[in-house]
Amino acid sequence: MVFTKKNEEAVSPVIGVILMVAITVILAAVIAAFVFGMAGNISKTKVVAATAQRVDGGSIRITYMGGQDSAGLETIGFKINDTCTAATVGVVGTTYPIGNSTTIASTCSNAPGKNHVIGVGTWADGTKQVIIDQTL
Repeated sequence: MVFTKKNEEAVSPVIGVILMVAITVILAAVIAAFVFGMAGNISKTKVVAATAQRVDGGSIRITYMGGQDSAGLETIGFKINDTCTAATVGVVGTTYPIGNSTTIASTCSNAPGKNHVIGVGTWADGTKQVIIDQTL
């Protein structure tokens, strides 16, 4: 009887080398992202609030509630149903203090149906952010 011995010793080292190369490439990509500042371009979210509610005749009342970042807020632009630019409200100073409301006429809204209200704030540093996105 003749016994033949198969050489299967090389399988584990080859798989090990492939895994080590993959780990090295992933680590190099993560380190490069931090070194070259790719992860540093994320802007801070501003904290400001507004509420919207339907009032008589289909009009919509929007109340500015202020917030942690209200000091630099210059204006809030409101749109109804993505087609009607309803109002742009100045917030700086006493023009539109915290707790004040503005009413958007029913000509901008679907009086019997649902209305999609979007308010976008503009800050003194030029950043813009959605403050309210609500369906009434």
